[in-house]
Amino acid sequence: MPAPALTSAAQHAAAAVAAGHAEGVSNDEFRAAMSRLASGVVLVTAQEAPLDPDDPGAPAGEDVGMTATAFLSVSLEPPLVMVSLREGSRMDDLLAEQPLWAVSVLAEGQHQIAGRFAMKGRVSDRLLFADLPRTRGAASGAPILDGALAALECRTEQRVPAGDHVLVIGRVLTARTGGTDTGPLAYFRGRYRHLG
Repeated sequence: MPAPALTSAAQHAAAAVAAGHAEGVSNDEFRAAMSRLASGVVLVTAQEAPLDPDDPGAPAGEDVGMTATAFLSVSLEPPLVMVSLREGSRMDDLLAEQPLWAVSVLAEGQHQIAGRFAMKGRVSDRLLFADLPRTRGAASGAPILDGALAALECRTEQRVPAGDHVLVIGRVLTARTGGTDTGPLAYFRGRYRHLG
């Protein structure tokens, strides 16, 4: 008896398995499906340690920032949040050493900031921060953007490897909301958007 003909979906699943996707979903399919999930946009920031921690006159470490859309609340008691970082990225490497970091929840008018810190092969973070109004978090020492809808300062509690990313779970040390009535910056179908 001949083998039954594969349906188009079954052929696609078989091709995906052959391409190394044991669960039958390709990178493009997964990316397309997840692009339909609207998410908020944040700027995750941290400050590198001074070049010479034993010398009080040594220059402070550089500020580092990264746009993230995979950020969420995890727990109320204790207050925990989570951000997903690409494994081996500059922010991942920094937060593996520096437990203190901050998150600025971006407002709809801050899409250029989001794009600036999401660029691949970008210039140094020092230049990216140069013209941005910001304050330094009292608990983390990390930059917090003026005009953000909210800001949180965090201390890493746990790092969880997850495929090609690392999930960084942080305890919230401080939280404040901004004085603006503007809406949030959202990310949907591969573009920054605003609600309304």
